Amino acid sequence: MAGGPTLTDRLFRVAVWLKGLDAVTQLLGGVLLIFFSPRELTRIAHGVVTRDLLGPPTGALAGHFEEAVQHFAGGTRAFVIGYLLVHGLIKLVLVIALLRKAVRWYPVAITALGLFVLFELARGVQTHSLVLPALTALDIAIIVLVIKEYREIRRDSA
Repeated sequence: MAGGPTLTDRLFRVAVWLKGLDAVTQLLGGVLLIFFSPRELTRIAHGVVTRDLLGPPTGALAGHFEEAVQHFAGGTRAFVIGYLLVHGLIKLVLVIALLRKAVRWYPVAITALGLFVLFELARGVQTHSLVLPALTALDIAIIVLVIKEYREIRRDSA
């Protein structure tokens, strides 16, 4: 493209970088859970979030956070650690491939993100989470951007 990056190109890069940040956060969370108990992490996270981000511990946002943490801590430790590590690693590999414009990885990314969307929808219905629908919407937007970028790359290389 001679005219420079389009709005779609910029949105694509921002979305992929957000996914990369999400992947690193999940990997760090999985590693932290290996070394700290869920109760310790919940106490630390609750203190930081309610003090710095959500206001008083009795506030509505803090209540939603507490509910989300209880859903998270309610799973088995091994499953949660495994899920965070595997999910984070898959996303990180896909993010690196997309940022490098590795064309053969685009269909893999679209498929993987689609599977993540299905899982997030099922889990959101099961837990009545307020966060999962937002993550699902972000994943759907990223899928659309990946498809558009993939078509553009293929068109430009033809």
